[in-house]
Amino acid sequence: MPNAIQSLLATGTKLWLDSVDPDLVRANRAIGATGATSNPIIIADLLATGRFDAELSSLAHQGLDDREIAWRLTDRLVRDAQQAFLPVWQTTRGDDGYVSFEVDPLLEDPELNVPHAEKVRQYVRLGQQWSRGHQNRMIKVPATPAGLDALEELAASDVTINVTLIFSPRQYQIARDAVWRGAQRRSDLTQFKSVYSIFVSRLDVYTDKAVPELSPAAQGMVGILNAKRIWAENQRFWSARPTPLRQEIVFASTGVKKPSDAPWKYVEALAGSDIQTNPPATNDAVAQSSRTFIRQVDRLPPSEVVDEIDERVDLQKLEAVLMAEGIAKFAVPQKSLLAMVAQKRASA
Repeated sequence: MPNAIQSLLATGTKLWLDSVDPDLVRANRAIGATGATSNPIIIADLLATGRFDAELSSLAHQGLDDREIAWRLTDRLVRDAQQAFLPVWQTTRGDDGYVSFEVDPLLEDPELNVPHAEKVRQYVRLGQQWSRGHQNRMIKVPATPAGLDALEELAASDVTINVTLIFSPRQYQIARDAVWRGAQRRSDLTQFKSVYSIFVSRLDVYTDKAVPELSPAAQGMVGILNAKRIWAENQRFWSARPTPLRQEIVFASTGVKKPSDAPWKYVEALAGSDIQTNPPATNDAVAQSSRTFIRQVDRLPPSEVVDEIDERVDLQKLEAVLMAEGIAKFAVPQKSLLAMVAQKRASA
């Protein structure tokens, strides 16, 4: 195991892979990754390689339509990754070793304009459907109004949840409280597990454009400060409500967007606890570095930086803008995936 990865894991960080590519799963499992996540972009990129054309053709010849084929292949790729991480799930008795499965992003497609109540109903139905029979699968639900309203029922029905697209403390608090209400409706909490995916680098992309007046010391630190504060709140909340398994933060969107930033900028700043779900390139950069990581997750930036960010960054506006962008990024890749399946099916 590379020393840099070893030192990161030694801080208490769990390393998850932001991919279900079978080759990358094997490679990252070998260096210490203990889980993975999936989304339509990942699935579309995998299908674009042509590696799964034979399976796609077989499904097409069974008379399945584009949507059914896309979900069959998604399910298969996530299942394979689950198998790779199942020993971790077994060793930790359900505290780690998960692979996330994202429910239908088209529920949030502005062009389809699905009514709120129907979105909620579908999130619950699909979450129950895709989690049924799986030990180490997490159902990924976005922190949209409908996604948040579905969480209590999903948690109550024993679904293991990864709440994604969280940009603000407000979203985290609503999600956590809903999940906890649902968990308390279970017959027992033995297998209750939830995680909350806090997006990091996207906040700094936003402030670079929307809040250019931030000082050089504060610009590029908003995502880190926000993530650390939510992590601390999560620690406080669950320490007062102990459960057999840990309810954790996932630090997501940890790949840097500025070429001038070190590729391990966010990895290093958030080292020390909970889960980092990193892009393959970020894990590779960390593995190839000579860094020695130490616990940083509970160390806030200097007080003058914190005060400046609190004064100049409107979190309500930030959340609104990033959610609008996030919803678009949710729907468009799924449409692209369906279009790719249609193209390949036509030539099968």
